[in-house]
Amino acid sequence: MNTQTSHKNLLSWYDKHGRHQLPWRNTDDLYHIYLSEIMLQQTQVNRVRDEYYPQFLQRFSTLKSLGESPLDDVLSMWSGLGYYRRAKNLHKTAQLTQGILPTTLKELKKLPGIGQYTASAICSFGLHQAVTVVDTNISRVIKRYFALLDVSEKVVSEYAKGFLNTHNPRDHNLALMDLGSLVCVPKNPKCDECPLFDSCQGKDEAQLYTKTKKKEYISMELFFGVCIKDGKIALHLSDDNMYKDMLVLPKVEPLEENLLGSFKHAYTKYRLDVHIYSIDELDGEFVWLCAEEFENAPISSLTRKAQKFFHKKGL
Repeated sequence: MNTQTSHKNLLSWYDKHGRHQLPWRNTDDLYHIYLSEIMLQQTQVNRVRDEYYPQFLQRFSTLKSLGESPLDDVLSMWSGLGYYRRAKNLHKTAQLTQGILPTTLKELKKLPGIGQYTASAICSFGLHQAVTVVDTNISRVIKRYFALLDVSEKVVSEYAKGFLNTHNPRDHNLALMDLGSLVCVPKNPKCDECPLFDSCQGKDEAQLYTKTKKKEYISMELFFGVCIKDGKIALHLSDDNMYKDMLVLPKVEPLEENLLGSFKHAYTKYRLDVHIYSIDELDGEFVWLCAEEFENAPISSLTRKAQKFFHKKGL
């Protein structure tokens, strides 16, 4: 099967089975596409589509309005998505560009938080440029299709570039992405449903091309204090890497007689055991918030979970 036929089969499959309902695929607005790509880096598609993407755009309808808003407002809308550096880079990019994104790979990659993949996605999906987009799903498809074993991502990108449908690069990249997500999955790929099956060089030993290192997690214990006065809770601005610039509960030394309870929390590579204590005194500067103010404050998902936890305790 020649490349032209493979392209035709791939686009025909995409036309019938692609995820066309995703809102960022039904626009050429570079800001909308850029935002979706940043959100999707570490978050499931359904959560981005149904929750964060529409809510964020409702609050910041343009990249210019985002850049003109305080960082705290942006972090508040980002709360729960994690990896808060993404929100900070988004805000900084909005300010640097004054709301107008550049239209070349080279210029996009100069902006904070925009690497090769995100720049390529903006150029391909928003500007219909003939550039390759290689995410985890596309990389897996390319490795299997060309039977590439133990090769670098640079080699994978070169093969993807050679396979690019320059007549319809946008749909080609999206089709490969969906093929990797829906059919050419890591375990038990659905080869009988694949439009590239006849010309796939790795179909007989598909699992060979999906070897990945087992993800390692870091276990940690965290100890936080709850100080409530006049119905308001004390929070301070975090300066550690995990929740930098977010409002968090004050850290405390564990004192068992003041223990309110414990819960587990997962954050990126961390698996956390969180212990909450009642405290009466504080040192340093703090922000005092009532429960209603939590909704619009730059607060991490861990702190929100803690707030719900001690709320159940009747505090």
